[in-house]
Amino acid sequence: MPMHSVRDRTATALIIMLDVAFHSIASRPVSTIDIADRSGLARRGIEPIVQSLARSGLLQGVRGPHGGYRLGHPAGEILLADIYRATMHDDAPAEWRRGTLFNTVVRPFLDQVEGILTHEYSKVTLHDFVRQAETRGLQRPPASFSI
Repeated sequence: MPMHSVRDRTATALIIMLDVAFHSIASRPVSTIDIADRSGLARRGIEPIVQSLARSGLLQGVRGPHGGYRLGHPAGEILLADIYRATMHDDAPAEWRRGTLFNTVVRPFLDQVEGILTHEYSKVTLHDFVRQAETRGLQRPPASFSI
């Protein structure tokens, strides 16, 4: 089973959340198939991250033939730090986590970097990301778009 880095999971979670915020018009759900197609990511690869985001309340699942996911909160209330925290797992093997070098040198460094990232992620909302996409010329689906 491949171990994905926190950075990879975070980047994937940011892509998923931005896709849902950008493409969900009038609270219409966005399917994981569409997210995978637009992002170039494998659907089976994004599913565990989507589930983590849903468990954290950042996404809300909608069942049914036109189901998918929509934001669990307004984009302006979702900080990138919230998304980052939802993707955090301590998935390192137990023997590696207990190693003296890891606990003495690597763990403190990673904790410091995590603090810096969380601080920076706390400055930006998902709405800010949506605005950046619009400012850079990306077109959102029209409000009259139907499934």
